[in-house]
Amino acid sequence: MSPRSPGSPSRRRGATPHRRSHRLDWTLLDRWLDRLVILAVITALLMGGAALIVSLVL
Repeated sequence: MSPRSPGSPSRRRGATPHRRSHRLDWTLLDRWLDRLVILAVITALLMGGAALIVSLVL
């Protein structure tokens, strides 16, 4: 027989909230790196296109 009564919750509840661990959230870092790479690629394409246009005009 279980030591719990039938109406008791399965998890312990207390007044002190549990703190999350202070680990590095890799998904958040990965999203920012994706944005940074996209920005770098767009900048490189714009600069390359501008250089091509300038070299063809001059």
